[in-house]
Amino acid sequence: MKAPLFWVLATALTLGGISQSITAEKKKTPDRERFIGSWHLVSLGDVGPGGKLNNDVGLLGTLIYTRDGHMSVQIMYPPAASSLSNDYVLNGYEASFGSYEVDEAKHTITHHVQGSITHGLVGKKLPRVYQLTDDGHLIIKSIRPDEHWQVVWEHD
Repeated sequence: MKAPLFWVLATALTLGGISQSITAEKKKTPDRERFIGSWHLVSLGDVGPGGKLNNDVGLLGTLIYTRDGHMSVQIMYPPAASSLSNDYVLNGYEASFGSYEVDEAKHTITHHVQGSITHGLVGKKLPRVYQLTDDGHLIIKSIRPDEHWQVVWEHD
């Protein structure tokens, strides 16, 4: 027995309304709330000429934001990069923790570093531009004009 056209249309409209309601509700959620939880690293790389992203491969990472304002990040580079060291990385490993604040109007998040594997970051404020995507990704870029990197995280 075929369903009357009315019921088919009513069901489709109801499901469409539920989908729109879920999307609208997600957009109403404050950005700070959307940060809460654990994230795993999707990609990290330098943005080259023309906006082309040159991703580093073989990295593993985790980023955690707590409801009470704490954060922690760890990134492990592949064995071939075990000697890599810079302002953020020491011997192929990046790790820091501290607190954070979100400015939704400016789309920035600032990490207040309380501890780091690289001692030069301790006590620093690291403002970053962020984008929260509809598909559950968090894109973070440096605000500094001399840094051209981008990191993409996915919510666990």
